[in-house]
Amino acid sequence: MSARLSFQIYKTANDLPLQWDAIAPHNIFLSSAYLSALDLSAPQNMICHYVGMFNGDRLCGVAVTQFLDLNKLRSFGERDRCVKTAIRNVMFRNFSSHVLFIGNNMLTGQNAYHFTADIDVVEGLKLLKSATEALKMNFRKRGYKVHLTTFKDFANAELPNFQKAGFNRFYRFSIQPNMVFDITNFVSFDDYVNRLTKKYRDQYKRSQKRSAGITRRKMTLSDIETHNEKIYSLYEYVARNAPFNTFFLADNHFSVLKSILKDRFLFYGYFQDDQLIGFNTLIKNGDTLDTYFLGYDDTIQRKKMLYLNMLYDMIGYAIKKGYKKIVFARTALEIKSSVGAEPVEMYGFLSHQNPMINSQIDKLFKYLEPSPVWQRRSPFKD
Repeated sequence: MSARLSFQIYKTANDLPLQWDAIAPHNIFLSSAYLSALDLSAPQNMICHYVGMFNGDRLCGVAVTQFLDLNKLRSFGERDRCVKTAIRNVMFRNFSSHVLFIGNNMLTGQNAYHFTADIDVVEGLKLLKSATEALKMNFRKRGYKVHLTTFKDFANAELPNFQKAGFNRFYRFSIQPNMVFDITNFVSFDDYVNRLTKKYRDQYKRSQKRSAGITRRKMTLSDIETHNEKIYSLYEYVARNAPFNTFFLADNHFSVLKSILKDRFLFYGYFQDDQLIGFNTLIKNGDTLDTYFLGYDDTIQRKKMLYLNMLYDMIGYAIKKGYKKIVFARTALEIKSSVGAEPVEMYGFLSHQNPMINSQIDKLFKYLEPSPVWQRRSPFKD
């Protein structure tokens, strides 16, 4: 690694160098605005740091890290109650409760780093690995021993760079794919519906009939603040009923995000008899629309097919506004596939600080994170 290469670790977005936003202008999740919102509304068990990488005095790379203390969670998620889940939770609490992510654990996709042409990617990854070791040392001085270090989420084409950068001690893993919808093939929402097979066009029509009596509203910052308590209860229900969680959002997260990102953060509420029964959120990210967090009343969701209607609403908005793709992220793979999203395999690199555990990390990971069982759908006519 060149002697001219160096890194700087920043504790808050306010400390970032002025050139920061010029490094990754097309990724809002690496922007100082989004990171500022994260500073003000991060989950209670999360500590964020940001890494600037330099070639001489030129900023040539930026990265996001998140340290999670799983001991501060009351629950990892309550949907699955079985022996394997109980064993997994015990192991996380006792052997892997301090996790350092290089990337954003709140998102799906490569939101970990970006390098300019002033640094070779392999050299940049080596430098980022050195910064990670420095961060772990800093946490150790503060009384936190990092158990697991994870770099996430990367496409298959990026993997050779990690191999060249010396990530041989890390276990390469892949869990649920990122569900991505290519919007460029559709000129209107009617075009989208007409190109569905009869089975999935009937699914769309049925969902529309079921949603009778529900209205959708674009909510302002004032609306979000007014309904904040209900919003959080709807979010928390969905989060607690997920199979596994490493964090829960702060109760001010959505209002802070709206106040800072403004029109780049979209919040849609679903109402029945003027009562908020669900919501979804979207973030404009260049020519991509990223789905964010959502919430709903499950009894109404099932009866009204609310979640499916949210997916159709997102697709309609993306087509109307001319986005190239929607990142639907992980979870609910089959229903996202049924509306046209395609799975994109994402990879990560994982290392445990204990050499004995690390030597068996492949076996442990496959036991604790089994591959999801789901059926891929083909909703469009040939």
